[in-house]
Amino acid sequence: MKNSYCVIMAGGVGSRFWPSSTSKRPKQFLDVVGTGETLLQQTFRRLSKICPEDHIYIITNEQYEDLTAEQLPSLPKENIILEPARRNTAPCIAYASFKIKKLNPLANILVSPADHLITDEAEFQRIVNLGFEAVTDNNILLTLGINPHRPETGYGYIQYKASERELNAEIKKVKTFTEKPSLEIAEQFLDSGDFLWNSGIFIWNANTIMNAFDKYLPDIYQAFEQGWDVINTEGEREFIEHIYPSCENESIDYGIMEKAKNVYVIPSSFGWSDLGSWGSVHEESKLDDNGNSTNSKKVLFYNSRNNIVRVDEGNLAVVSGLEDYIVIQDGNRLLICPRSEEQGIKQIVNDVRVDFGDTYS
Repeated sequence: MKNSYCVIMAGGVGSRFWPSSTSKRPKQFLDVVGTGETLLQQTFRRLSKICPEDHIYIITNEQYEDLTAEQLPSLPKENIILEPARRNTAPCIAYASFKIKKLNPLANILVSPADHLITDEAEFQRIVNLGFEAVTDNNILLTLGINPHRPETGYGYIQYKASERELNAEIKKVKTFTEKPSLEIAEQFLDSGDFLWNSGIFIWNANTIMNAFDKYLPDIYQAFEQGWDVINTEGEREFIEHIYPSCENESIDYGIMEKAKNVYVIPSSFGWSDLGSWGSVHEESKLDDNGNSTNSKKVLFYNSRNNIVRVDEGNLAVVSGLEDYIVIQDGNRLLICPRSEEQGIKQIVNDVRVDFGDTYS
């Protein structure tokens, strides 16, 4: 475990979870599924079974420094990596990778979003340990793919080569990455048997990912490489404030994973959901006999089906004659929206910000 490190990406704004998720307290800092832990706390606890707590790094926007420290009091303060600007996943992974490599050139690194749900933690731990073993001995970029059980149109997909150049029976060579498909194509993917959901969880050796940045995203690599001498010193903050805002706004998937030739995947089943919308929370929640989900005993349903209702503690809500709706009340914000239109919530948040400023968003 001395060479095992984990990076948790926790800088997103989670606008699809408005009105509960706001720019001041986004999704990863909320207990959206009612477990008693925020999503960040769940992720940290899960990864602390895989590597020592002082080998876990949280990379987040600088405005969430206090929130992160408050929710993870056992985490060393220096393990909270602060982004001065949002520049997607490639720059944030490069930043964390440079810091970890300088500490340990032999480091194996797992990168995970902060806001995903994993219900079979024992199987997840087994898969990750298998991945760490693989990247120790092989120059590969490894991702975890999820065995699909429905034709999901909200996820990206990974196609793997069934038998060519396998590292072992469980680790497959990646053939293609595909963005979110139409329902018809998603059904074809499901029937083919060689497509997986893209979980956005990665494992690699520090040197392998550095080489990939140097080859495929050289501008990002060079931006951080010029500050090698100040990384992990008192001069790091000033350097990062200077170079980070000018980094490319690029995802690790598009910038490296879709271009590299040494990409492998482990087909996995560990109860994963990216919790990307209120609809996905509904799927993971306890439902009544009519398919309704709520966080409160003070919500009464009459002739209502397949709704997700969230209200503040102490409030009473009565829902009558409603089907397939999202009803979320949080403080002075209320959302009532058909589940079929939940992809429009992000635009709603933009409209709220334009019309009413940042008070409600």
